[in-house]
Amino acid sequence: MDTAWKILAVALYAAVLLLIGYLASKRMKDIRDYFAGGKRLGFINVAFSARATGESAWLLLGLTGLGFAMGVNAFWVVLGEMLGVGGAWLIMARRFKRLTDKYDSVTIPDYLESRLRDSGHWLRLIAAGSLVIFVSIYAGAQVFATGGAFNSFLNWNHYAGAAVGFAVVLMYITQGGFTAVVWSDVFQGSLMFLGLVALPVIGFLEYTGTTQLLDSLRAIDPHLLTLHGPGTEGPSTGSWGMTSIIAIIGLVAIGIGFWGSPQVFVRFISLRSEREINKGAAVALFWTLFADSGAVLIGIVGRGLYTKEQIGGHQDDILPFMAVTLLPAFFAGVYIAMVLSAIMSTIDSLLVVASSAAVRDYWQKSRHPEMTDQQLMSLSKKLTIILALIAFGIGVGILLYDKEDGVFWIIIFGWSGIAATFCPIMILSLFWSKLTATGAKCAMVAGFLGVPFFKFAAPPILTSMGQDGLVAHLSALDVLLPSFLIGFGVAIVVSLADKKGQARLEGVAEELRDAGA
Repeated sequence: MDTAWKILAVALYAAVLLLIGYLASKRMKDIRDYFAGGKRLGFINVAFSARATGESAWLLLGLTGLGFAMGVNAFWVVLGEMLGVGGAWLIMARRFKRLTDKYDSVTIPDYLESRLRDSGHWLRLIAAGSLVIFVSIYAGAQVFATGGAFNSFLNWNHYAGAAVGFAVVLMYITQGGFTAVVWSDVFQGSLMFLGLVALPVIGFLEYTGTTQLLDSLRAIDPHLLTLHGPGTEGPSTGSWGMTSIIAIIGLVAIGIGFWGSPQVFVRFISLRSEREINKGAAVALFWTLFADSGAVLIGIVGRGLYTKEQIGGHQDDILPFMAVTLLPAFFAGVYIAMVLSAIMSTIDSLLVVASSAAVRDYWQKSRHPEMTDQQLMSLSKKLTIILALIAFGIGVGILLYDKEDGVFWIIIFGWSGIAATFCPIMILSLFWSKLTATGAKCAMVAGFLGVPFFKFAAPPILTSMGQDGLVAHLSALDVLLPSFLIGFGVAIVVSLADKKGQARLEGVAEELRDAGA
């Protein structure tokens, strides 16, 4: 009977998503509607959509698991998220909105081509190619998380759970495009917010008071209550050492990904007016502070209540275990829907961004400019299905070969790839008039390659040189910040050396000055 109630909650959730897809499909008239919601969305829609898209399974499963493993130290991620979201909305969004309206841009490559005065197609090709690759990895990690969620809540087979969850995404996204994505994100973002705020409170009520919680955590590891976190060798080794400081920098740097990632910034294109930005920023920051803090607190409260063995041996299972253990069956089913919300709200956005990059930014702009909007939308729907199947294959591959790595770090790899490729040039394009198309292309390639280099190549190279200390520091820092810095530096150096490119930037300084006024 309990399982039936859980499935009922998930079925109701899926029905709402399919209804949203159907209603959104009635508003699809042209490619502007399919890829950017007709540029007529309000701040509530955009703020919730940007936050739901920017979080994914790493928030519901990964960050809760990080709170379980690291304790208070995981709040550094919340700080990074606040800085990232605040910077994107309050510093970058207004300039970006003004410029994309001026250029009549529908996608991020549209904007970059106009801003950088690029007359060739390599900029679009690099952007489209990098999106297709890293979006597939990122979305594949979400498939992995979908299977894990169904397994944790309902004891379903991982592969069956992943297939069911992904099928629902495909049904509503291919019908309603970007509008369906945004409307579903508002529904799913609300569900995520309420669930993340409520569950730590419910868990805390299992204690007799704050003192019992703190005593329980101290008995496990006193460093769970410190900002530097627990040590890597055991409870006694946690300290403010260099590795701990570098690890904190790496956790905060996760927020860099909000400063230009296409799946987030396309939301700013869809705003109906720049007057929506300040209101949207307030909603987005409020959502981030409470939802992200709630995720960390779920992990911390759960660590005091349960051992790792009790929750199934993996830190990412703490939210599902608490929901199933502490709540009636139907509401546990709501938490299944909440986890699926985090996953699907990211998958749908990633697939729309990737298909728009491949269809509009490559196929139409580079090969077939004569294509009509109806042809483009039809091709986009087909490509969305193809990319989804690729992502599904990657997710199944992760399930087959790497169930042990936490969801947090698998997803962060895909997030880092997109961020390192786009964020340096997005920041420079808005604030530095000397960025050239050649500088941007080189920076995108450098940032793109930096992620797999620092993840897979740099550690064995440094180990062979006897630099085990640097390997530990690099592992603590993770790949996003060094890849981002390399892309940023390459963009500046190449742009300054690109005299021909500089000559083509006539009027850019005035455009940036007007955008910042």
